[in-house]
Amino acid sequence: MFADRKPGFNEICEDCGKDLHACVNCRFYKPGARWDCSETIQEPVADKDRRNHCDWYATHEAFLVAGPGKTAQRSAAEKARQDLGKLFGDPKQE
Repeated sequence: MFADRKPGFNEICEDCGKDLHACVNCRFYKPGARWDCSETIQEPVADKDRRNHCDWYATHEAFLVAGPGKTAQRSAAEKARQDLGKLFGDPKQE
């Protein structure tokens, strides 16, 4: 998705169109914790899927891409898609 950086407030995912600077993409997002955050935020965020101006935001490791000297990290969904492509063939390459 993006390199080891904080996405801009208005950035969206090129694949699905969802906001990137949102709680669900943050490494501090922890459902069940106070206001679903492991940091000491001062007030709750109502919609965790929408962009917000949280100063604590840090990109979750699952969304980082390879950079100089880094190993690519893929989500479980990406790995599953790749495995299915190997098993059944990738229709994009036909």
